[in-house]
Amino acid sequence: MASAPGMAERSYSARSHPLAPSSPTLAGVSPAARRTEASSMEALPMETQTATATPVSRFAFVIHPLSVDHIHKHYPWARLLPDSLVEAVAARMPPMYLGPITGGRSPLTGQRIEGLLFTLGATPRQIMGHGEEFTYSRLLAAAKMAETRGARIMGLGAFTKVVGDAGMTVARESELPITSGNSLTVAATLEAAKQAVVRMGVKDLTRGRAMIVGATGAIGSVCSRLIAAAIRDVVLVSIEPERLAALQRIIEEETPGAQVVTTTSSAELIGECDLVVTATSAFGQRVIDISQCKPGAVICDVALPSDISREEADLRPDVLVVEGGEVVIPGPIDFHYDVGLPPGTAYACLAEAALLAMEGRFEDYTLGRNIEIGRVKEMYRMFQKHGFKLAGLRSFGRYVTDEELAAKRALADRLRNDPQELVRVKAGAHAKLAEIPPMSKGVRAEAPSKKAWWGALAAAGIGVGAFAVLRYRRRRISSTA
Repeated sequence: MASAPGMAERSYSARSHPLAPSSPTLAGVSPAARRTEASSMEALPMETQTATATPVSRFAFVIHPLSVDHIHKHYPWARLLPDSLVEAVAARMPPMYLGPITGGRSPLTGQRIEGLLFTLGATPRQIMGHGEEFTYSRLLAAAKMAETRGARIMGLGAFTKVVGDAGMTVARESELPITSGNSLTVAATLEAAKQAVVRMGVKDLTRGRAMIVGATGAIGSVCSRLIAAAIRDVVLVSIEPERLAALQRIIEEETPGAQVVTTTSSAELIGECDLVVTATSAFGQRVIDISQCKPGAVICDVALPSDISREEADLRPDVLVVEGGEVVIPGPIDFHYDVGLPPGTAYACLAEAALLAMEGRFEDYTLGRNIEIGRVKEMYRMFQKHGFKLAGLRSFGRYVTDEELAAKRALADRLRNDPQELVRVKAGAHAKLAEIPPMSKGVRAEAPSKKAWWGALAAAGIGVGAFAVLRYRRRRISSTA
């Protein structure tokens, strides 16, 4: 494996599974080293099997609420409290087991997989607002819970893989192998972008131009390198000029002849780009001005939470905004929990952990901010091997229909052929954009009175107490099941 800097290659064996035979204590040795030491030990099956049954391979995955609205959805009583208080209290809760993911099966090998879904309580704003250890400690607690339940690898979702060193510290301290899921996220995003561009009528994107916003991030940087190899004319956007310059040098070395422009703002060049990929962790900022996009442009928004709102997208009905690649896991997969996607559909970062479990690759696969292109390509080969599929193109939670695509193509053609109308459309959309607040990726701003705060704190105490009782009862039920 291509390890993250400073980390030895590691794999997980059944030594750390609770059903495995005990081994001598390795005092003073890190969990990573103990995993390597244990790799020579014979693995036990994950569960009692019949002679003909295929052993189940288990993985874990950690999510968190993308905004305070997600907390309201599952705890309606929280709507009675100030949003900022709900967000702050939820962030301090320990990780919680949400339930199983069942039914996954490889059509090629017959390997069965099951997932364990965990959640932290923090929104992106809370995760980024606290120190790194705040999230690390909760992820390590989730890893211990997952290991106790039989997981052999754990994936990180949304901002849990953005904070700090993108999973490296958690992997070093955890008994379980860790993966950020970013290798499959990149592969699925690029495949979704390619399909979207083709369906918008572009016959030869190699003659077009692409923009990557958030180009120096973990996902953005490898997307930039792969897109530059295919299209050869790219605009890289980031607020980190030094890292932009370094990325430009890498691309020019890897792809001689590539035309690479770097900038700290998308505003000047977005009107020239056929494809825009956004992959930022921006807060309270306008990532792009969609009103100025090229007619018929495709925007692939891979960020979680999203970089672009539905209100922004509605300003330019000729532009197609699609979500980053989402994946259908083979088998009658059942999440037993609403993750905000259609039945059987998973975010690519979750699907990476599931795919590694199906392949039997219990190792730290994708970590840190320097994703290896070789890993992305290997992950895509495994994706095809085991019958994983890219879900249909989705935009703001809905599948995009052929009729909608046809309407966008027709409007884009009209704007291309009428420059004066395009100028009017851009000006009108830009004026309306000023009335739409940027995506906050957290809690709404508010300033409750002292009286409201005291009432809210009392209600919060009752709510947290009820939550603790429910959590205790769930543990009791789980322990006796």
